[in-house]
Amino acid sequence: SWCFFLLHLRPLIGGAENSPPAPAAFSAGENETSRQNMPECKVWRNPLNLFRGAEYSRYMWVTGKEPLTYYDMNLSAQDHQTFFTCDTDALRPSDTVMQKAWRERNPQARIKAAYQALELNNDCATAYVLLAEEEATTIVDAEKYFKQALKAGEIIYRKSQNCHSQSPQHEAQLRRDTNVLVYVKRRLAMCARKLGRIREAVKMMRDLMKEFPLLSMLNIHENLLEALLELQAYADVQAVLAKYDDISLPKSAAICYTAALLKARAVSERFSPETASKRGLSTAEINAVEAIHRAVEFNPHVPKYLLEMKSLVLPPEHILKRGDSEAVAYAFFHLQHWKRIEGALNLLHCTWEGTFRMIPYPLEKGHLFYPYPSCTETADRELLPTFHEVSVYPQKELPFFIHFTAGLCSFSAMLALLTHQFPELMVVFAKAVSTLWLPNPWSVQGQVGGGLEQPGIVEGVPAQDKVLKLDDL
Repeated sequence: SWCFFLLHLRPLIGGAENSPPAPAAFSAGENETSRQNMPECKVWRNPLNLFRGAEYSRYMWVTGKEPLTYYDMNLSAQDHQTFFTCDTDALRPSDTVMQKAWRERNPQARIKAAYQALELNNDCATAYVLLAEEEATTIVDAEKYFKQALKAGEIIYRKSQNCHSQSPQHEAQLRRDTNVLVYVKRRLAMCARKLGRIREAVKMMRDLMKEFPLLSMLNIHENLLEALLELQAYADVQAVLAKYDDISLPKSAAICYTAALLKARAVSERFSPETASKRGLSTAEINAVEAIHRAVEFNPHVPKYLLEMKSLVLPPEHILKRGDSEAVAYAFFHLQHWKRIEGALNLLHCTWEGTFRMIPYPLEKGHLFYPYPSCTETADRELLPTFHEVSVYPQKELPFFIHFTAGLCSFSAMLALLTHQFPELMVVFAKAVSTLWLPNPWSVQGQVGGGLEQPGIVEGVPAQDKVLKLDDL
């Protein structure tokens, strides 16, 4: 049954808690309310994560920089052990070898173990998966390995389907084989997308979503959205959003910002800040601005990447929703779609900062979403490489009057304390300050009279004598 499949695919659905990695640190993404109320930040698998051998490794060869952190790779190792192993692996020698391979830290040791598994069983699907992910240096080579994995995986999956009800061990084996099949089909669709066969990729994604309709939490729809945007099939994009941008389903930057992009597309070409300030915003423009504000409130880090105010890096294999890692992953794949729509980035540039005037302050409250989590910065630093400057949630700046009042109060308190502790010294200090600040009365009087420039002498007469004569009068 579908409930049976859904129960086992919980690791594919959710992510690890932001805590020291543990083999069972995965949970299902339930509804938005329960997720947002969780005290810890969750880490989710990146739906569009790149290929290690064909993309991440090539970046390292060119730049000499490691694009993935140890924490991120460790989470992936946990994923692989959960997805591709089960209790019945001891019954098949090739699966026993692969079980050890997924635990290996050294990439070359993993690749060597995959070849050993293929020597034992030429139809070991998980061995082909490992080679496609890590040994293949091009997407073309990765696709070849995944096609072999698909062929082997379908055979094993059909066998498991026929006998899954015989014992709990067979049920566990079917769950594992289902994981492998779903993973391989998804990666094949991603290969087709990267190689420019976009319509083929869209069909493969739709077929996969149709074959496993209850597995929407796998976020395959985010892969589909990106491919449809590349085709500029905006009506199809809107249809996907109508199904998945629902209050009962988890949100993501891809969902919120794609919805904003479609609203912006309707008005961005003719939008002008000067004209809008004179005549006001039309209904369509108000809808577009509200959609942008909604997206920015969900993830405030994205606009700086879309507007190229911050440099991008390769997205990690895991992301933190509403965090900088999710913003990097979204902008990496979707910046081109914003650039393709004339005026969309201009509209974003003119309106995105207005979001922060709408969010209640202090930030313990939210506007359209739950309050922004306070743990994102720490988790993002674990997920993103050290050479990347992690974006921190933009805090509201306090008005100048607040700063001035706080400074004046602090200064007054300090003077009161010093006066209480050192009264004699403060009297001397006050006299000295008053002497510097208050003008000499005779100098002022002389200036008013027109001829008294020196305070000590008035027309050749000492000031003291002059005072006595004035007193006599």
